[in-house]
Amino acid sequence: MLINKPSGLLSLSGKNPLNKDSVHFRLVQDFPTANLVHRLDLGTSGIMLIALSKLANANFTKQFQMRSVFKTYVSIVAGHVADDYGQINMPIAKDPLLFPRLKTCSVNGKPAQTDYEVLERIQRPLSSRIRYQPQTGRTHQLRIHSQHMGHPILGCDLYGTKQSYEAASRLMLHAETLEFDHPVSGERLLSECRSPF
Repeated sequence: MLINKPSGLLSLSGKNPLNKDSVHFRLVQDFPTANLVHRLDLGTSGIMLIALSKLANANFTKQFQMRSVFKTYVSIVAGHVADDYGQINMPIAKDPLLFPRLKTCSVNGKPAQTDYEVLERIQRPLSSRIRYQPQTGRTHQLRIHSQHMGHPILGCDLYGTKQSYEAASRLMLHAETLEFDHPVSGERLLSECRSPF
């Protein structure tokens, strides 16, 4: 199953009863066998792949591990990004002092790589519409890499400035496409969920 997750909805329920509502919680009401194959951050909207059987879940998990699933995201970041295309290669590490934030760290971090393309440079507010294609799937990768190149994602509460956070009413990050192999037929599928911004 493919769904369009709204911004502001958890992928998976939290331990706190106030965080019960989530994509998974809602889906299992009608599809008891639903399993999340991957997650999107609370503020991120867009396409998510859901497995409805153990066979499909195992197949999708293997595809993600083999990095044969390709994803693209659309984002709006602060300022004008200078280069039309680029790649961000910056390892990401946990830091107990920063929790829940992560950090870039070339010594202890796990490899993280993101390709990007500038789609549009916007004058008001001064920003850039970017298409990201992450080559790895680290937690908060796109938000951290955007901050690292000096252009935080608008509406980001963890890795932006006060100005970039207040420039949008939500996190301006949307999972736009997902390319994967069908778990039964093996057919290569490309699914698209257009960005609302």
